[in-house]
Amino acid sequence: MPSNKSVSDAPITQFVNCRILKNHKLQWEDLWVREGKILNPEKLFFDEKGFADHKVDCGSKIIAPGFIDVQINGGYGIDFSQASSDIRGGVALVAKKILEHGVTSFCPTLVTSPPDIYHKVIPELRAQDGGPEGAGVLGIHLEGPFISEEKRGAHPPKFLRTFKAGGVADLMETYGHLDNVAMVTLAPELPNSAAAIRELSGRGITVSLGHSMADLSQAEEAVQNGATFITHLFNAMLPFHHRDPGIVGLLTSDHIPPGQTVYYGMIADGIHTHPAALRIAHRAHPAGLVLVTDAVTAMGLPPGRHTLGQQQIDIQGLHAYVAGTTTLSGSIATMDMCVRHFREVSGCTVEAALEAASLHPAQLLGISHRKGTLEYGTDADFIVLDDTLTVRETYIAGQQVWRK
Repeated sequence: MPSNKSVSDAPITQFVNCRILKNHKLQWEDLWVREGKILNPEKLFFDEKGFADHKVDCGSKIIAPGFIDVQINGGYGIDFSQASSDIRGGVALVAKKILEHGVTSFCPTLVTSPPDIYHKVIPELRAQDGGPEGAGVLGIHLEGPFISEEKRGAHPPKFLRTFKAGGVADLMETYGHLDNVAMVTLAPELPNSAAAIRELSGRGITVSLGHSMADLSQAEEAVQNGATFITHLFNAMLPFHHRDPGIVGLLTSDHIPPGQTVYYGMIADGIHTHPAALRIAHRAHPAGLVLVTDAVTAMGLPPGRHTLGQQQIDIQGLHAYVAGTTTLSGSIATMDMCVRHFREVSGCTVEAALEAASLHPAQLLGISHRKGTLEYGTDADFIVLDDTLTVRETYIAGQQVWRK
């Protein structure tokens, strides 16, 4: 029998005996879901005289919004920067696998590549909703090629580009089109970058500063032109200096436009960033911290040699290096590992650790009205965790898509 025919015939599921992350606090409260959305129980009771069709006992576990990874280069042998014969199939494989890490949405990330790779890959990586087949794709993150040669990290130097004309012409020549793009990482000190930043942000594409030699004033100008994110803070940028703190200085800058938040990505894998640096960033600007994996092809694979874009990389233990060097090349961390490590070394609350992987990336991408929270009316993308922050179950649109 339907809960209430006057509103919807769809069944209602009530999750009970759980602590849900809401308004920045874990609260003993039930979670109600119908038609893939989180339901307001008061409206259900008083306006609809409705009730639950199904009850799920969560055994005192935590329910949190699903994790959102805005920087992931691949995994399980798949490299998003390779124009393989089955690009969509590769993304689908990773999307399916990362459900077990609690990731319900992600931005497939392409590292610096030649234009023909962008022209082949970008049209294939379309935004799509998640479900039993895998996490949702929110759009592509293009990390490069408009970055600094000095701070290129693992990006191949021969494919780096500068802004010759500035604005849309260089972007289109390189990428082909921007229809499926959610984010672009660039170096703001490159000549003519201001026009490109304005063009991208004007199209609703998040602009991130990274792989850069920019000083603080150049970074602040980029933010004033529309940039809102910093790609893997501390990595591939000038180190903090007390007379010119560089891009890192954006965390406490007083030249940020009113009402704007600068977010910053952190690879909390215990390798890319020293725990003390992680704590400094978090204590300086907790509301801006976004956990990212920066995971590469070898995530989920054994040690050995793998590819990342146009480069070979070696996996040694938990380290990923450009082959034959000691240059770090992304990580093999999973998002749930990053959440646990961040919680452990920062001493932050459970709520802060969970929000750094859910609410903050959603706010960064401008989608927190539907993702990254458990507010009424939002998408019912959520995870069930135990007290060690180990993911036990993953749900997308209210449907269980993975269980430990």
